[in-house]
Amino acid sequence: METNNSFMKTKPVFSLLVSMSVPMMLSMLIQSLYNIVDSIYVSRLGTDALTAVSLAYPLQNAIVSVAVGVGIGITSAISIHLGSGDQEKADRSATIGIALTVVHCILFILAGIFITKPFLSLFTDDPAILKDACDYTYIVLCFSFGALLQVSFEKIFQGIGEMKVTMYLLSAGCVINIILDPILIFGLLGFPRLGVAGAAIATVIGQISSFLLYVAVYLHKPYAVRIRLKYLRADRRIIRQIYSVGIPSSIMMLLPSVLISILNGILAAISDVYVAVLGVYYKLQTFIYMPANGIVQGMRPIIGFNYGAGETERVRTTIRYSLMCAAALMLLGTVLSLALPRQIFLLFDADSELLEAGASALRIICLGFLVSSIGVIYSGTFEALGNGRNSLIISLLRQFAVTIPLSFLFSRIWGAAGVWMSFPAGELCASIVAYLLLKHYRNGDFSPF
Repeated sequence: METNNSFMKTKPVFSLLVSMSVPMMLSMLIQSLYNIVDSIYVSRLGTDALTAVSLAYPLQNAIVSVAVGVGIGITSAISIHLGSGDQEKADRSATIGIALTVVHCILFILAGIFITKPFLSLFTDDPAILKDACDYTYIVLCFSFGALLQVSFEKIFQGIGEMKVTMYLLSAGCVINIILDPILIFGLLGFPRLGVAGAAIATVIGQISSFLLYVAVYLHKPYAVRIRLKYLRADRRIIRQIYSVGIPSSIMMLLPSVLISILNGILAAISDVYVAVLGVYYKLQTFIYMPANGIVQGMRPIIGFNYGAGETERVRTTIRYSLMCAAALMLLGTVLSLALPRQIFLLFDADSELLEAGASALRIICLGFLVSSIGVIYSGTFEALGNGRNSLIISLLRQFAVTIPLSFLFSRIWGAAGVWMSFPAGELCASIVAYLLLKHYRNGDFSPF
């Protein structure tokens, strides 16, 4: 065990962070590419189809939110227990984490059956858009076990520092999805033309394939933690440890769904074009925030392990380097969004109205990218330290408590532009609070500066 994980507290911090983060950044970029390609193919079916997929996004994101949130709780528990040298608790955390995920799979199947149509009907009266949105969402929710179990295994592997494995397997699922998208959407190679439903089927096949690959790799050779039936019993401490980080993290990831649902209502009152703009933006922003999340995923096990091992200085150094790397990514995203907004939206075969509205939105929203580095990294830091509450506070400010009230207020003054202005305002407020929270946490022991 020590041989497998001693690099977490002996390898130079920057090179360790790079070795842990770069594979995750690459896999996140590939996943971002899959999201973009998916929308590009759907956009060929028309703006109504793109709007339908945009309306389905909140429910689809709910799956990812629960999966990743609980997965982060599993990663935190595993890395802290490995850092403190408690192998049995690390194994038990992985086993109980998978069992909890199976329960979540059942709940999402029920949600797909009973919630899909009533929820989507709140946001459109167009029967064609509603049908496409329902077709897409029924498939994604009722076959969500692939996504949920894939993410749980992904987070287990991340918790033990196996970042290259997660990069390869996550990428494999995305590539399968990208290949199947045009085949199933447009009916190539003898397959029927399934339209929006084809995009959903390609998505779930990619997710299930990735999950099965994780199982095959896990069974192929022993890793630093083992999933065993003897640990499959209710351990309140570990369940509490997983959910104390997992629930705030899930809520944090669900916030964009709540935010988009509310903003869709505000924007739909102005024009349906702005609903499509918001949907496209949330696809585009993955190119910025998913690589940053790759840094967060790389730093979490390092921080958790060294926190468990009592290596406070290495924790501070990891946070400092993570901030610098995230800021570099955000600066690049800001420059591209200001310089090439029209060219970016042209990727989605945008008509003139969508092009103008989208370019204007991107120029305003990107003003919050750079300052959001603090909120993103500090939120991930609190997750790694096992403090889900502070992480949730930061995320609430970023994506709910500030953005929504300002959207209502600003939209009455500046229309859709007011909604876009609320994004950078929320990021600024969240980053200020994040800085203060970490500066005063444990007497400032983990403050990087």
